[in-house]
This record gives sequence, structure tokens and C-alpha cells, in this order.
Amino acid sequence: MATLEKIRSKSVFLIIVIGVALLAFIVGDALTNSQNIFGDRTTVAKVGGTKIDFTEYQRKREELNNQLEEARRQNPAQFANFDTQVLAEMALEQLIQEKLVEDAADKAGIRATGNLLRHYMIENPQNQKVMDIVRQLNASGLSVQTPQQAYEVIFNPKRNGMTDAQMEPFQRAWLQAEKEMKQTLKGVVYQRVLAGTVKANDLDKKALYNDYVTTSSVDYAYLPFGQLDPKEYPVSSEELKKAYDEKKSLFKVEEETKDVSFISVSIAASDADRAAARELARKTVAELRDSAGQLSKATKKEGVSMAHHSVRSSDLTAGPVKDFVTSAPKDSVKLISENVQGFTVVRVGNRTEAVDSIQVNLVSTATEAMGNKVLAALNAGLSADSIATRFPADSVYPQLNQWIPLYTAEGPTNAIPEATLDSLRSAAGRYIMIQGGPQGMLIGKITEQKPPVTVYEYDEATYMLGPSVKTVNNERAKLEKFLLANKTAEDFSKNAAKAGYTVQKFNFTQSTPAVPRMQGMNSYYPESRQVVRWVMIEGEDGDVSHIYESKDALTPALYAVAVDRSYDEYVPLSNPDVKNMLTNEVRASKAGDKLVEKFGKKTQSLQSAAQAMGVEQRNAPQFRFGVNPGVNDPSVMGRIAGSKADKKVAIVKGEDGVYVYQVTGNGKENFPFNDQMYEQQYYQFVNPDLMQMIRGDKKLKNSVYKFEAGD
Repeated sequence: MATLEKIRSKSVFLIIVIGVALLAFIVGDALTNSQNIFGDRTTVAKVGGTKIDFTEYQRKREELNNQLEEARRQNPAQFANFDTQVLAEMALEQLIQEKLVEDAADKAGIRATGNLLRHYMIENPQNQKVMDIVRQLNASGLSVQTPQQAYEVIFNPKRNGMTDAQMEPFQRAWLQAEKEMKQTLKGVVYQRVLAGTVKANDLDKKALYNDYVTTSSVDYAYLPFGQLDPKEYPVSSEELKKAYDEKKSLFKVEEETKDVSFISVSIAASDADRAAARELARKTVAELRDSAGQLSKATKKEGVSMAHHSVRSSDLTAGPVKDFVTSAPKDSVKLISENVQGFTVVRVGNRTEAVDSIQVNLVSTATEAMGNKVLAALNAGLSADSIATRFPADSVYPQLNQWIPLYTAEGPTNAIPEATLDSLRSAAGRYIMIQGGPQGMLIGKITEQKPPVTVYEYDEATYMLGPSVKTVNNERAKLEKFLLANKTAEDFSKNAAKAGYTVQKFNFTQSTPAVPRMQGMNSYYPESRQVVRWVMIEGEDGDVSHIYESKDALTPALYAVAVDRSYDEYVPLSNPDVKNMLTNEVRASKAGDKLVEKFGKKTQSLQSAAQAMGVEQRNAPQFRFGVNPGVNDPSVMGRIAGSKADKKVAIVKGEDGVYVYQVTGNGKENFPFNDQMYEQQYYQFVNPDLMQMIRGDKKLKNSVYKFEAGD
């Protein structure tokens, strides 16, 4: 009561405090909102001084999404499983590249000339938006075939019987497309100029040629470091630190990065779920037998779906369904399949004889009156081929000998309404009016039809087995218990295996689209983008997240993640990948030194050295620099290629093992010199990363997740 009285006595003060807090909340929300106009609050990313505005980012994402939808429409199979989580990363990366190139082109004084712009906008359009404008103009009722015609209509509306107001939206769209094309062209020209600076001189091309035509006959033996016992070559922390400092520049990061530990729990159906599915299968069979092929609402609610099929025998896939449908009596019911994926129950329906395709002559006319004349003439004996000679060509439109399928693998096509089909068949070879009115008439007759085939009707009840709500809740409770007991990143990783979980290690940035299924793969866990968002926005070093869920009906999954460490300059030595890489390198170097010293005394002959190393002797009869399946170490390849055939046995330490070799002969292939070919090879060899050249060491400040909705 005392506490309550204190609150009451301070009510005015509390109202003020709450009011200020609410104001602070509203202002804070506004300051983080993408639409705020102050400072850099609309900047979604920045590379050096180059900024990407949120509106640009949104527009690019929408553009990519539209492109994806169009690709899915044209090629459903190829793009059906495309992960839309990557669209954010793609949009931002494209914008960054476009902006950097544009800025570089501006500094170099490169411009998109009028002639160049006209070529790519009108004469040889490379901008999809231009073609979209052409289609939109046609959809609005205008007849426009080319970008040139579109331009004339849009910017000279009165000459084409249009008003400025009607064309204003198209003018805006055209000017926007033109602006984007200018930016694109500047980038294209700049990159061509930049690429042109990377050219091979005569000495470069001759060196490549000589490397290829010069051959050696080499005998060698190779002991990989991977075959050695790591315990024989321990690596100290001091050695690791020294190696890290020497190679620190390799570990520089472009943006803030966080190392994380990630758990994914894929939830499968339990034994109880499978038992329930078996019972549901028996229930489904009983209902289809006892209720004239109908499923109860309760059964449908449990996830059993029903589909009716009416197909030809040729459209049935060979297997148990076809065997049952084509042989069993009407109203027969059978459990066709039952497995871990679910079950299928089939009920046999009618079998009928039906024509699956017909050939027709169709004639459309511009007016009803003309249609009556054509109909009378055709039924009086006028050949359909002669229609154009009897009647005006712009009033009569014949379509002769058209095959119309009535059935496909999907079932009846309904290409012709049943009543119309009956009328055509009843006409007994005469032409009839199919449709008619003041705007014209459609006339037709059946000229041929294929022999009847058997059409099988059947009902198919299917159930896809997934985990029940109870199973999902049980897995969630188990994971929640683990997280409550392991509230730090260290405990999260250390105790996961004991609890039956597998931990995956990743490094995330604001550019990470989602959680990858495996390091380096472009396949991501469904709905895991929110996991990355939590890591980059809320997660601090040592923090453990709450549970995230992918709610796929058949394969739901639970996710949890812990932040191990963060860094924004260099990947630290504590990073497992860095530590393992340097450990292996230091160990390999130490082992190489010791092995060279150990086996160097055994190099009186290649055979004795190979025996001492415990490896097989090999031969490369045509050894070329850079083209050797047996020797992949560049430093070793260079040593061998530069050795004369003096039959001396040499032992060297490579990056991947110890090599012993003996050059037994030198030769030269008689290949003609091709200047263009070695020009191309040089370019590929140098492989200039033009974008990296433009970007340099500019750091990326990415705020994409701050602009996205929370979970």
C-alpha cells in the first residue's frame, strides 16, 4: 500500500515523465525510420564517400523482384526454388557497383553522348524499361511497334492526337529510363577504358608462349604434409602470433563482421505422428468406400486433400495407380502407397469412350449480316478454301483444318463448351453459328475427329506427412531448455553436442543475405534472414538469441544463434578459420624444413629418396609450367621449369609437401605463335578485378538490416 500511495502522490510527475519517454520513443523511431530527412538517416549503405539511399535500394529490390517473377513465368522449373532472401544482397551489391563506376567515370570526365544514348535507347534498345514502355503504350490502346514510334508519341502527343496529360506518366518513365541508361553507359565506357589499360606487351606474350612450348621430362616423388602426424610438429602461440602479424593484411575486412555459432533443428514426424498417419489412412479408405467417394470435413481438416481426375490411359504414369485404375471395378477403393512421406488412396470412377481431339473449320466475320451470307454459302456447297475469293478479305477470317485437343495429360481441356460441342456433332457435317451478334459471327463445323479412346475417372486422396503441432512444441521446449541453461556463447558451443545439437560456425556481415546451409554455399536456411538481422543489430559478443522458426508445413525448423566475437578492422587470430589456417601453414613450414634436412642425405638417387620418404616415384614426360596434374605447387613448378637436364636430384619444400625431383630431359614443342591467343591468355592470367581496382581499400558501411522490419 505504501508503494501505491507513493505512485499516487507522484501522478503528475509520472505523467510528465511518461510523456517525455513517449516523445523520445517517437523521435527515436523517426530517426531510425528510412523516410527521415535528416542527416544520413536515409543512407542504407556507404562505400568511402559514395552513398546508397534507401529509396534507391527499395527501387532496385523491386526491380530485381519483378525480373525474378518474369523469369519464373518464362522458366518455372529453373527458378522455382530461387531463394528470395538473396535479393537484398543482390540489390545492394548492384547499386554499389553502379555508384562506384559512375563516380569513377565522372572523375575521369566520361560522359554518355547523345548519339550513344540514342543508339541504346532507340536504335538498338538495351533497356528493358524502354520495351516495357512500348508494351504499356500498346496496352493503353495506341499502336506502337518500335522505341522510335514510342518516343514520337510520348514527346509529341498533340501531333498524334493525344494530350500532354495523357502522356505525362510515359514521359516520366522514359526520362527515368534515359537517366538510368546514361549511368549504365558511363560505366560501360569506363570499364572498357580500364580494361584496355591491361595489355600484354611483346615480351609478356612471348614469355607465355615459351612457358607453353618448353617441356621437360621429370621424375619426382612427393610427400604431402597431410600424411604427417601433427603431434610431431607442434606449433606454439608465439609462432602463430608471428605468422599472423606477417600476414595481417590478408585478414582485413571491408565491413563489420561477427563470428557466430548456429544451431538448426529440422523437425521430422515422430513415431506418434506416423502412427496417427496410418490410422488416418485407414479412416480415409473407409470413408471413400462408405460415403460415395466423399471425405468428411474432419478428415479434410486433418490434412487429407482430394482431387478428381479424368484422363486417358496414355496419360497415366506406369505404376500402381495406373494398374489399379485401369483394372479394378467401378467404386473400388485401395490404399495405393503408405510411407514416411504420407499416403495415397484411390477410388475408381466411370470409364467412358470419348474423342480426345477434333479438327474444325472456323470462319469469323466482321458483321452478323456478313456471317449469315457466309453461312448460307458454305452450306450451299462453297468450299472453305474459296471464301476469300467470294467475300471481302477484310470482312472474313477463315481458320481451316484446326486441330483442337479435348483431353490432355491434365484432363479435359474445356477448349469448346460442352453445349457447343454437342451442336457441332449434331450438325452432321454442316456449318453452324457458334457465336453471333452485331459485332460479328463465328461459324464452324467438324471436319474430322480421332477414334474414341477410353477415359478413366478416379478420385485421389493424398496426405503429406509432417510433424504435428505437439511434435514441434516438444522440440521447441527442448531447445528452450538448452538455451536457458546455456546463456553465453561459450556455453552454447561447448554444450550443444551433449544436448544432441550440431553447431555450425559462420561469419556474418550486414551483407549476409541469410544463414547459409554450408560455408561458402549459395543455399540458405528458409526464413533465416531474421537470424542475421538479430546478430548484426542486437547481438553483442557473448549473446545468445531466442528461438527463430521456419514454419514450413512439412519441414519446419528451429534456429538459435550465439555471437562469438565481432571485429571491423581485421579478422582476429582467435577466429577458428584464421587460427587453423596459420597453424597448418606454420606446421607445414616446420615439417618441410625438417624433412628436407632429414631426406636431403638420401638424394644420391631419386629411387633412394622416394624409398626413404615412403612414397612412389612418378614421371611427367611433358612437364610444362602451369600445366601439370601431378605438381600443383607454383613455387615447385617454377623450380622444375627453370632446371636444366643435368640429372641432379633436388629436394625442395613446397606449400603442400616435400618434393624430390630430377630433370632428365628438356624439349620444345613446335607450335606456331598466335599473337591474339596469348593476348587473351595474358588478360586471363592477370585477371584484373576491375571493380576492386575502382573500389580500392574503401570500407563498406552497411545498414541494410536497420532499415528492415524486425522479427
